[in-house]
Amino acid sequence: MTKKIHKYNGKKLSRGEPPNFSGQHLMHNKKLINEIVDLSKVSTHDMVLDLGAGKGALTSVLCQKAGKVLAVEYDSKFVEVLKEKFRLNQNTKIIHQDILRINLPREPFVVISNIPYAITTPIMKMLLNNPSSGFQRGVIVMEKGAAKRFTSNIVKDAYVILWRMWFDIRYLKDISRKNFSPSPKVDSAIITINRKAKPIVPIRDYSIFWGLAEYVLNAPQSSVDLALRGVFTPSQIKHIKRNLQIKNEIPVAALSEQHWGVIFETMVKHVPKFRWPIIKKF
Repeated sequence: MTKKIHKYNGKKLSRGEPPNFSGQHLMHNKKLINEIVDLSKVSTHDMVLDLGAGKGALTSVLCQKAGKVLAVEYDSKFVEVLKEKFRLNQNTKIIHQDILRINLPREPFVVISNIPYAITTPIMKMLLNNPSSGFQRGVIVMEKGAAKRFTSNIVKDAYVILWRMWFDIRYLKDISRKNFSPSPKVDSAIITINRKAKPIVPIRDYSIFWGLAEYVLNAPQSSVDLALRGVFTPSQIKHIKRNLQIKNEIPVAALSEQHWGVIFETMVKHVPKFRWPIIKKF
């Protein structure tokens, strides 16, 4: 029988192999851990997910403040540590599972986590690709390069601009690699995520917007005129640029969230549906 192979961030993994293998670095700075929990403003009204709980450094603080904590961990050795450490905590549930295969809660939830480097993007997609989920907000520690990419003013990935239609994602601060064990080769960062009180694009139009974002960002360095061609007429593109107050040519990767909102609204109102781009990948 042939083994089924999975891929996580380009790395091939056999069935049963933890996808976060070699990607998890445990925080040991108690001051930093308390700062992260304080930033989350977690209360007894909140259900919190700790994704990649490790030995429970964050979980230990979260269980004192949250109504319910779901600590997700794949490594069997850590799971045993967690079960023993929290066996008397009735508000804390240990979930021995691959992070990417868990069923997210249907009710509103918060994520406070130091997530594994190796599956950073898949975790973010799991949380943010579906705006109708129960995910409300998060304070997440991740590899610095990924944090910069998710919060940059230059957006080259369609899924990142998709997230920003419904969530505010902010880069908060750098974290030195010295705060982790084993120490990673690069520094980390804290990002905060909050669901927008008023989405830029209605949640019901989720797949329509995604199709547009994929089409426009197919060549992120293209000009607005070139990137919008094929969906909008020349006169519509001229109208959009006037509304966006774009005088000089800028790459579509530099468009703001508000720019994207105007482009989407113009398409829905003035472009026949047969010209709307169809989403190609999920």
